[in-house]
Amino acid sequence: MDDSMTRLDTPTHKFGGEMIGPEDARFDDARGVWNAMIDRRPALIARCKTTDDVQTAVKLAVARELPIAIRGGGHNVAGHAVCDGGVVIDLSHMRGVTVDASARVAKVQGGALWRDVDAATQAHGLATPGGLISDTGVAGLTLSGGIGWLRAQHGLAIDNLVAADVVTADGSLIHTSADENPELLWALQGGGGNFGVVVQFEFKLHSIGPEVMFAAPIYLVEDGPEPIRAWRDFLAEHGDRVGSLCEFSTAGGEDFPEEHWGKRVYTLACVFNGDAAEGEALLQPLRELGEMSTDFSGRMNYCDVQQLFDALMPAGDFRCYWKARYLTDLKDEMIDLAMANALAAPSDNSLSSLWNFGGATAKVAADATAFGDRSMGWMYSLDGVWSDPGDDDANIAWSREGWSNSERFGHHGRAYLNFPGHGEDNAALTRTSFGPSYERLVEIKTKYDPQNRFRFNQNIAPET
Repeated sequence: MDDSMTRLDTPTHKFGGEMIGPEDARFDDARGVWNAMIDRRPALIARCKTTDDVQTAVKLAVARELPIAIRGGGHNVAGHAVCDGGVVIDLSHMRGVTVDASARVAKVQGGALWRDVDAATQAHGLATPGGLISDTGVAGLTLSGGIGWLRAQHGLAIDNLVAADVVTADGSLIHTSADENPELLWALQGGGGNFGVVVQFEFKLHSIGPEVMFAAPIYLVEDGPEPIRAWRDFLAEHGDRVGSLCEFSTAGGEDFPEEHWGKRVYTLACVFNGDAAEGEALLQPLRELGEMSTDFSGRMNYCDVQQLFDALMPAGDFRCYWKARYLTDLKDEMIDLAMANALAAPSDNSLSSLWNFGGATAKVAADATAFGDRSMGWMYSLDGVWSDPGDDDANIAWSREGWSNSERFGHHGRAYLNFPGHGEDNAALTRTSFGPSYERLVEIKTKYDPQNRFRFNQNIAPET
């Protein structure tokens, strides 16, 4: 790499961040991402501190005709945050969150994690829908939809995105809202990182917590599917107030009876989107569906709920391959398939889940956001998680086989694009998942990124 590669200063701006190239002792740590399977070597990592830094880094990449990867939290399972031979725009030093409690709005920098947002907003008794793991980046999760515990009452993360500041492929800074460049805001609401570097998000906030009710009765897979079927029927009546998933995992540790260690279990995890006392009474029947292995239910602080699953996915420790598809409804046969797949998992660390939708998520019109159709009732995800590279083939095959076998229950072939495997199904999966939104997204992509500089994502190719 020649010296000009790391000279990011321009006549109008002195780059204030860190320039990290392959010869830098920090390079290997800086290029690492959450999924230990991802091993890519960019030409340069531009660790930015300001919006001016981001603009300068984009202009450098364009001048050198290099592609651009955007690192927010670095949590995407396909490793979109890092690339071979391009420029990584690293936003990890841009994690600021500013809350206007009276307006119920939070301004969030592009490198923030959900734990940053939760801490800042909960200081005012407010929240916006985020994910289930607190060290996930706000940017990546939001731009492809953002499914979290508050979806029943407040929708997806994108449904609460009201404005953004974006550095586009020519280095321009553009503000987008309902009144200014509205087509770009529409595209950001589900269209992924295709359109530029979002340096600031603006979310609307809702009164939540600080105490919420979290129900988590855990049943043995070997005891059968009846609790899952009862949970499904319960959510048909109460899914407008309860964000929930049935998660299959492996029992272990002091919280489980020793005789259950190593057995596959499922957790009927629910967060009531309202008053904790009301939620405790409402969710009680889910704790009475049979003999439980254990029960993690209780009233707890909202920020604690947001971090409950963090220990399952420590950064850089595991190799991961995830796939997910939307389901029209949750038939008994699909429940049986999910149980069989859980029992067949080659790794004790692997998870699989059935997620409910409905409520506020379902009330958004299909053409209101790039995310598209909201008529899916459920989602099935398969999260292959393991540690030995020698087990790669078996674990990837497990995720893909379960995903393929569930296709007959799918919702028009659509998938959650935050769980894309390693991107090998990219073109077909992206077009199918966006459905009628796709052609409009191509037009917007062509306007803002005609050379496809931002292509490390579920890519929408511009017109040629």
